[in-house]
Amino acid sequence: MPDQRRTIIIGGGAAGFFAAIACAETLGAAGTVTLYEATAHPLAKVRVSGGGRCNVTHACFEPGELAKRYPRGGRELLGAFHRFQPRDMIAWLAERGVETKTEGDGRMFPVTDDSATIVDCLAAAAAKAGVAVVTSMGVRKIERVGREGGAPDFWVTLTDGSGVRADRVLIATGGNRSSAGFTIAEALGHAIEPLVPSLFTFHIDDARLIGLSGVAMENAAVAVPGTKLKESGPLLVTHWGLSGPAILKLSAWGARELAGRNYEFPLTVNFAPPHGRDSLVRELAGVREKNPRKQITTWSPLPMPQRLWERLVTSAGIAATTPWSSVSNAALATLAGQLTAAELKVVGKSLFKDEFVTCGGVRLSEVDFRTMESRICPGLHFAGEVLDIDGVTGGFNFQAAWTTGWLAGQAMAGGAAEGRDGLSVES
Repeated sequence: MPDQRRTIIIGGGAAGFFAAIACAETLGAAGTVTLYEATAHPLAKVRVSGGGRCNVTHACFEPGELAKRYPRGGRELLGAFHRFQPRDMIAWLAERGVETKTEGDGRMFPVTDDSATIVDCLAAAAAKAGVAVVTSMGVRKIERVGREGGAPDFWVTLTDGSGVRADRVLIATGGNRSSAGFTIAEALGHAIEPLVPSLFTFHIDDARLIGLSGVAMENAAVAVPGTKLKESGPLLVTHWGLSGPAILKLSAWGARELAGRNYEFPLTVNFAPPHGRDSLVRELAGVREKNPRKQITTWSPLPMPQRLWERLVTSAGIAATTPWSSVSNAALATLAGQLTAAELKVVGKSLFKDEFVTCGGVRLSEVDFRTMESRICPGLHFAGEVLDIDGVTGGFNFQAAWTTGWLAGQAMAGGAAEGRDGLSVES
């Protein structure tokens, strides 16, 4: 009987766990899979995601459209999504007793609205497949060692100083810049694209926003003048500035450019899309004609929170008690400018709660996205945010983890499972 294939997974997050399960389920008795997690809390990011509900994926089932949600990695993921996409993840969960639901914006959650449902499902699937999960144990380094015939063979040194041999190794240590995964990948010949935050909120000190924390717009358009960066979607006023999907998407697409500006830049906000300034002037003139006696601050003709409307009216220099009939054409134009092209100064950023995402990581051209195997070091695979892949908010980063993890797990099982039930799983 040939030696069992020994596979080691480094990192106990979404990608690492999913890869371990996919590999172990495919290998069966033909090999062993051991997952090492440096902390005492595997799947920690899964547990806190989506406000504790776990935004597990997004209801976007056309690979071409799905790939467009990734500022970095979309081109490489296109083929991967043809092999494992949100529909496959939903089916995978359903087979294991986890039902999902789709919210109005396309985000998908377990029907329990509890991330523990996903954590428990992954943990149970790993245990059933025979994955050995070792917590509070990281990996210090990986060395290639010779073997006859040139087959992959690694010596893995753990953080307690002990070592284990492996035929296949997966690095799935996430995007944290302090992660040992980047150091290990570099030592094995890989280039690491510079790491900067993605998915962050904007610090803005502006009198127009003070005291409005919690005010939300269902739709607004935001842009950075002098760049191609522009997005739209829900907008939220916070204690420190602006957040919400519109801001988070803008931060993802502008991750490198905004880092280069040290997170200090002008931001324009249109609170009244699809209106531009001229069309809104016409709209407001019509309102003035039909409602001459109403006070301008007490009656907003636009779908926006009353508190925000009042603030923008007074910011345009219009007294709160002014009736619509007394608003001059010049004042209407000023107000339309405040509503459709308010310029705010961003003076910093904050990471989006605990759901941090990093732009940068292992260079994608050095990885075969059919198998997630290194093109530089055979037998070494990558999955998840350790790669230079990141998506916009809405479940896309988890989907990239599930997809790359599944492909890597299947490929690492490879020839070791060939012949079991007459089936080859070679990619």
